[in-house]
Amino acid sequence: MSSLMSLRSNLTNGIQKWKSCLSHLPKKYPEDLLRRSFSTRELLKEAYCRTKLKFKSKKLPQDVNPRGVFACNELDLSEVKVYGFDYDYTLAHYKPSLEHLLYNLGREILLEKYKYPPEILQLEYKPNFAVRGLHYDIEKGLLLKLDSFLQIQFGAVYRGLTPVSTEEVLKLYRNRIIPIAYVEGDTRAHKPNRAKMVHLADLFSVPEMGLLCNVAEYFIRNHIDYHPEILFLDVKNSVQSCHPIMHKIVAQNVEEYIRPNSDLRKYFQMLQENDKKLFLVTNSPYHFVNAGMEMLVGHDWRDYFDVVIVNANKPKFFTEVSRPIRVFDKNANTHIWEKVSSLEKGIIYYEGTVKQLQDLTGWYGHQVLYFGDHPYSDLADVTLEHGWRTGAIINELTHEINTLNTQSFKENANWLQMLTQLIEDHQDYKDAEALEVVNEWMAERDYLRLVFNI
Repeated sequence: MSSLMSLRSNLTNGIQKWKSCLSHLPKKYPEDLLRRSFSTRELLKEAYCRTKLKFKSKKLPQDVNPRGVFACNELDLSEVKVYGFDYDYTLAHYKPSLEHLLYNLGREILLEKYKYPPEILQLEYKPNFAVRGLHYDIEKGLLLKLDSFLQIQFGAVYRGLTPVSTEEVLKLYRNRIIPIAYVEGDTRAHKPNRAKMVHLADLFSVPEMGLLCNVAEYFIRNHIDYHPEILFLDVKNSVQSCHPIMHKIVAQNVEEYIRPNSDLRKYFQMLQENDKKLFLVTNSPYHFVNAGMEMLVGHDWRDYFDVVIVNANKPKFFTEVSRPIRVFDKNANTHIWEKVSSLEKGIIYYEGTVKQLQDLTGWYGHQVLYFGDHPYSDLADVTLEHGWRTGAIINELTHEINTLNTQSFKENANWLQMLTQLIEDHQDYKDAEALEVVNEWMAERDYLRLVFNI
């Protein structure tokens, strides 16, 4: 908090200096006259003022379509013959009530199975606290934001619900950059692959992290000693073990938990009319998927799919090669032990591997486009290992893009870019007077960066 106040103070001083310099900003001087007549501080001050004037005159970027499709690579849809889909958060988009349900069920298991204090029942879910993409340090008990270079984003580190100061973060990690082995585990063959951080990569992990941080905050405020890793494992096991209960509750009242989508049936019809093959691969059980798809598409939803695989156990479905695919008897609610030698439309399949799916259907490589919400278990493996084209369904982008489209965000982004360039253009100055000015600019830049993490 003290570092944030310091940054704000530096920014306020910088703005005041900019306003004062505008009143007497000189016209452009010959370069030699500038060297003779002005101090280094005054020259840097003028450079700052001119950059600020240029920023004020710079046109803001156009809005981005919050419902747009963004291609990371060229894709010719005429080459796509097969369309595959995940279910959760891809075909079925859930209402906030599902996060509350998972949170409440996990909280009850913490109390009943792990004998946590009954006061945790009073800890309500905070839906806007954690978001997908954050990391949680299991050993240190910290929720934090890392950028694509594994740099800690100061101002976005929490213990429980309490922000952790920059000074304490640096004391704990000794560096702003976290080694990849710490984040992802040591991938060398002779080393145990155990990461010290977990990545909130799927949306089901958001209420789990909300419960974890709420309980940690309760322990801290009530001076109760706890082991961060034990708390993490208890919460993780509690939320994951309640999924079967969640499946049953949602299947009995889908309208309360699933957002309707009248366009989904039309989309499937359009694909069928253009002779495309469709398949569904999901980790969820059949009765749960069937209840949601009947609500979203209709009782005949299976007629649109050439292959349906439930309880796929991704990412193992995409990485293992020896796990047999089985027929699922939806009436008996169990799988059959007979060998599967072909995949038939209308039959529900269970487990298996992507290798068997490809071998039994002939669907290989770039002719397959698969949609999912999980960037790793749904998308990365099938692209790298099997050459499928993939599409990520990321609903959070709507909020992010709406924020990006605001005038204040655009102005901050423009000024951050220009201020960074100004610092780079004057980084060769060595005298104390110049360094003091450049450090003021850097403090302002750090504050602007912090704004994007709030």
